[in-house]
Amino acid sequence: METRNLPAIRALRPAWNKGRIVGQKRPLKPKHVWAIRVRLELAENHRDLALFNLAIDSKLGGCDLVRMKVADVMASGQIKERASVLQSKTQKPVRFEISEGTRSSLARWMREPLMVGSEYLWPGRFHERLHISTRQYARIVRDWVTSIGLEASAYGTHSMRRTKVTQIYKKTSNLRAVQLLLGHSKMDSTVRYLGVELEDALMISESIEI
Repeated sequence: METRNLPAIRALRPAWNKGRIVGQKRPLKPKHVWAIRVRLELAENHRDLALFNLAIDSKLGGCDLVRMKVADVMASGQIKERASVLQSKTQKPVRFEISEGTRSSLARWMREPLMVGSEYLWPGRFHERLHISTRQYARIVRDWVTSIGLEASAYGTHSMRRTKVTQIYKKTSNLRAVQLLLGHSKMDSTVRYLGVELEDALMISESIEI
């Protein structure tokens, strides 16, 4: 009698997102930004302070931020007031401002021994890695948010990208400006990214009492 092969029985693995908060990560509030800055300044963590400030100003995704080069932000020995970076996802340049506080923290970071002769703005600590990885950046962001008592699973590298543009939209309601700053080709992408429709709906709902 012919014996048929029975299907293999595989152990069920727990879902990768079990117990995690998934979906869009929350932007940091201004009070969170200042709390993290103060902690980094007190700790004299010059690299993380410069990285944190530039992450907020540039509004870049993690993969583009970690690959930034010194030449992107510095010219003739001075930190630029504005910079331009080619986004890896769209292959289109996006421009951003570098605020005075960020320029100051970058200038201090440039004086560190690790930065002598470095091509990359955030060099890796090992010879085989030219710059920090996106995974390492994600761990750094997690350390920032947990240091001020925030839930790590609710925030991530995209929180840094969303922080400043969220405040810009709240103060101006100018979606076109946010679209340009994020480098989005379509307005629909910007609307979904900010969660604008839901946020506006909640604000309207909160303003009506019955």
